[in-house]
Amino acid sequence: MTTKDPSQKQVIVPMNNNVAKEFVKDSNSHVSNINQALKAIKSNTIADFICIKDKGIVVITNNVSSGLDLQEIEKYIKTSLSSNADKVSMARLPQSKLYLKIVGIPFISKKTNN
Repeated sequence: MTTKDPSQKQVIVPMNNNVAKEFVKDSNSHVSNINQALKAIKSNTIADFICIKDKGIVVITNNVSSGLDLQEIEKYIKTSLSSNADKVSMARLPQSKLYLKIVGIPFISKKTNN
């Protein structure tokens, strides 16, 4: 089975856990401000909510984010955490370590019964 789009529409922003907890305290206003920033660059992506995951925060979006979206989200987060901006790493999409292994390709040969 294959899917057309990535199954997870997330933007991961690695940062210190203490900084992440401070940022998420006011997550409602951050979501609306991120949406305004994305709207300013005429993006179709909308942030739905923000949560804390392993060593950082995750911004859940309605679409898979483009490179420009990632830059805008990272820029907003660094600006809002101006005193701790050095503890925020580059925003990225989740990376899957799953792969598809082809074990054989069935075929019918006209010269044999196989």
